[in-house]
Amino acid sequence: MKGKMEKLRSFNDFDEAASYILQILSRQAGMSSLYIARQEGGVNKVVKVHNNKHHLIEEGDVSPLPCMLSSLSIEHGAEALIIERLGAHELTRSLGIAGGFEEGCFAGVPILYKDGSVYGSICGLDNGPCNLPEDLAFTFETLAALSTYALELERAYGQIETLAAPMVPIVEHVAILPVIGEISASRARAIIDQVMHGCAEKGIEVLIIDVSGVSQINSQVGEYLLKLVNVLRLIGVQPVITGIQPYMALKVPHFAQALRGTMIEANLETALKRLGFSFQKN
Repeated sequence: MKGKMEKLRSFNDFDEAASYILQILSRQAGMSSLYIARQEGGVNKVVKVHNNKHHLIEEGDVSPLPCMLSSLSIEHGAEALIIERLGAHELTRSLGIAGGFEEGCFAGVPILYKDGSVYGSICGLDNGPCNLPEDLAFTFETLAALSTYALELERAYGQIETLAAPMVPIVEHVAILPVIGEISASRARAIIDQVMHGCAEKGIEVLIIDVSGVSQINSQVGEYLLKLVNVLRLIGVQPVITGIQPYMALKVPHFAQALRGTMIEANLETALKRLGFSFQKN
């Protein structure tokens, strides 16, 4: 379990972790199709699939059988629901199963958030006779717990990113955006989204982007920062860049050329002075 959690930490989001989890489950369960269905507004939708022998289900599927089975697993509770013969089990024989699934099997368990609310379910489906391992219920429940862990990790990262680059108004229509720490591509995207909404809500006309606290940058992230500058110009906000370090120019060779026409200052103090702010000692 510890090893699998360490592996999950290397994924960028729940989608990548879900693919890994379904691959593990496929090796353990030996079923044709393993899938994760998300419950939204009382409706289940297949969001991730790993098919083996037959492609019984596809991503985006909302067809009755997999969605009804997903609902059954959620209604069943926290323990895995194992059905060795769909046409004979009391929960499924009245569903009007067609297409050769009468001899098939199913296994499913809910995926829950930490607070107990339902994300959806992780399920396995086969349209032929199954030789299910004895510990299949334990495997499903364990991987559902790992799914919860991945969901909560993604949620936590999202909350951190929303606080990663706070806009600080200093006077009317002027704000500072201090960017600190390592900038990943996902964080850069989050910053752009926050800035767009923040400038519109606060009526910002001049935004000082201070990057003196950035510890890591690469060409991809550099492109996002350049995109931020261009977006600000398009929406009528004057961008001012401060704190560019020499290594940034080396990592992003066309940085200076791309920022031509943008006010660039060595530090925040000189930028504020150039904008007309004065400082007085008490």
